[in-house]
Amino acid sequence: MLHFNRCPRLKHIAQKCFSSVHVRADKHVQLFLSRTFALAEFRKSWHSTHSLVGDKNIILMGPPGAGKTTVGRIIGQKLGCCVIDVDDDILEKTWNMSVSEKLQDVGNEQFLEEEGKAVLNFSASGSVISLTGSNPMHDASMWHLKKNGIIVYLDVPLIDIVSRLKFMKIDRIVGQNAGSTMKDILKFRRQYYKKWYDTRVFCESGASPEEVADKVLNAVRRYQDVDSEPFISTRHIWPEDCEQKVSTKFFSEAVIEGLASDGGLFVPQKEFPKLNCREWKSLVGATYVERAQILLEKCIHPADVPAATLGAMIETAYGDNFACSKIAPVRHLSGNQFILELFHGPTGSFKDLSLQLLPHLFAHCIPPSCNYMILVATSGDTGSAVLNGFSRISKNDKQRIAVATFFPDNGVSDFQKAQIIGSQRENGWAVGVKSDFDFCQTAVKGIFKDSDFTGFLIMEYGTVLSSANSINWGRLLPQVVYHASAYLDLVSQGFISFGSPVDVCIPTGNFGNILAAVYAKMMGIPIRKFICASNQNHVLTDFIKTGHYDLRERKITQTFSPAIDILKASNLERHLHMMANQDGGLMTKLFNQLEEQHHFQLEKMLVEKLQQDFVADWCSERECLAAIHSTYNTSGYILDPHTAVAKVVADRMQDKTCPVIVSSTAHYSKFAPAIMQALKIKEINHTSSSQLYLLSSYNALPPPHEALLERMKQQEKMEYQVCTADVSVLKNHVEKLIQNQFI
Repeated sequence: MLHFNRCPRLKHIAQKCFSSVHVRADKHVQLFLSRTFALAEFRKSWHSTHSLVGDKNIILMGPPGAGKTTVGRIIGQKLGCCVIDVDDDILEKTWNMSVSEKLQDVGNEQFLEEEGKAVLNFSASGSVISLTGSNPMHDASMWHLKKNGIIVYLDVPLIDIVSRLKFMKIDRIVGQNAGSTMKDILKFRRQYYKKWYDTRVFCESGASPEEVADKVLNAVRRYQDVDSEPFISTRHIWPEDCEQKVSTKFFSEAVIEGLASDGGLFVPQKEFPKLNCREWKSLVGATYVERAQILLEKCIHPADVPAATLGAMIETAYGDNFACSKIAPVRHLSGNQFILELFHGPTGSFKDLSLQLLPHLFAHCIPPSCNYMILVATSGDTGSAVLNGFSRISKNDKQRIAVATFFPDNGVSDFQKAQIIGSQRENGWAVGVKSDFDFCQTAVKGIFKDSDFTGFLIMEYGTVLSSANSINWGRLLPQVVYHASAYLDLVSQGFISFGSPVDVCIPTGNFGNILAAVYAKMMGIPIRKFICASNQNHVLTDFIKTGHYDLRERKITQTFSPAIDILKASNLERHLHMMANQDGGLMTKLFNQLEEQHHFQLEKMLVEKLQQDFVADWCSERECLAAIHSTYNTSGYILDPHTAVAKVVADRMQDKTCPVIVSSTAHYSKFAPAIMQALKIKEINHTSSSQLYLLSSYNALPPPHEALLERMKQQEKMEYQVCTADVSVLKNHVEKLIQNQFI
């Protein structure tokens, strides 16, 4: 049995859930033990000796031609440990014949069985083991190896493997005589490599064996050091005593808790991992899923989510639920402008790119015996995206995870409202609030900060509150992928060469989408300028131009682009924290001042730093409709109102010396009345359903969103709850929902 005090992450979360209930930890620890913490404990066992290896094995896995044998020898020399090549040192010595002779003698299926048996009869410790390309196809032998080692997947681009095999003997590769091409064999085997690895080493084109060996050692060190990637609050104040221990969290805790206890937002304490130029170039030909796996594995420690598990989550998140196989394709609009289409997910919004993945991350990270209620404030698209995402988790997970979305009852489009209400499922509800989005967001944050209320819910109902807004790190992180992927697509399509700069223009409300682009730049994507596009609620534009964040005498104006009808941009705090060198004291001062006095002013140095990377402007309602009309007339492409806002600002602010990628954050059909008004279509007073079908008859680009059309066909009149703009009323709703779901 795992002792509680040897697993600090588990201890912390379990104590947080049940600190009000006086139970003995040892008695309940097995109830709370999740896969994450079991893996963390396993990895801690690697510190049994001062050696990197100790009594464990480093096991190199990959396709034929990946360089396992060569890299293994280099690692063995560096560590001064035994090197074992399964082909030469186990199979051929066991069989007294060459591998190719054995394969020819017994055939493919029998070869795999006998290869597996030979490995099962072998044991080693403190060694570097280079597997055959077919070892991972035998389950029992891989479990045998995995018990005493860390499996490192040497992930070499397929084109490089095929090229290398032309110069190698391939008469001992299983499956090649069955009529399949070498490329088919390698693609088939990837499913087995993905199944078994503990950590991946991305072997970019041109990397030398010595470089790959160093990468393997770094990957093993990272895997061992479960505390190497901590998170802190943006309002964390560093102790003056350098020896004093810093209070940190980890990825799993940041995802579960959503908002830090001091009211700040979780951010990594260390810088984002950076890919080198060759690594990025090797991803140019990769799929969206492959890019996401490589990038997110570098940002999520395997002690929180094992790499193979994360890879499977990504494949599930970005699969048939997206209308376009490219997930987030880039389309050339005109001149130097490109549209990043982020609306091909099931709810037609860029929020799907995060919220098809976050629920799987969340369900994995939470302790199995806690119930969780996700509270979400939405200005339109987030609500339906959260409800849809959490409706796709497993049946068991639905029994312990529920969602409540709060939206401004009269502050979203008719279609968005119908979509939010229609997305309610057995574990998710929509609640309309008689106010604007800023009230909804402030109220939800206030509920999280109310320790008396959250403690009462834990004690009375065994239920913990969490968030799926972009204040949740697990929601923000996946957005980095599509900004990186867009740049790689421009390289792939021949519009630019890698290293050439681009600008990005993003319709911005809560600052999460544009911040994800900043993180993509930190990982190595050469973004020159971040163009912040606002509508008539242009507090962010004014702030970027002046450094003065001023909400005094400002009220939300309802526009054709409701997702950015926001005055309090929560994720701005993360960016300012980074700019101010993690000065949590300053963040506390600024955002307390914003709450109490409704404004704050940045010092001149920080304003200049902000303006080095950011430019901003805003778009009127008239300009928004005009952009939709003119773009359709010139290119046959229909922009949604948010994308139109960004295009107007890009036309005005971008100097045309490099490409600009405009983020298209929603499908135009979600805003049919505005589109019909812009295109001067007279039949405006139709139902949302008939408007949608009318627009789909225009044969415009992008094509109709089939999932949205299907949703409107099946749309039934669903009930939803409405409440007044009173935090205590929202709390009552939350409690009643918890009672109905979990009691």
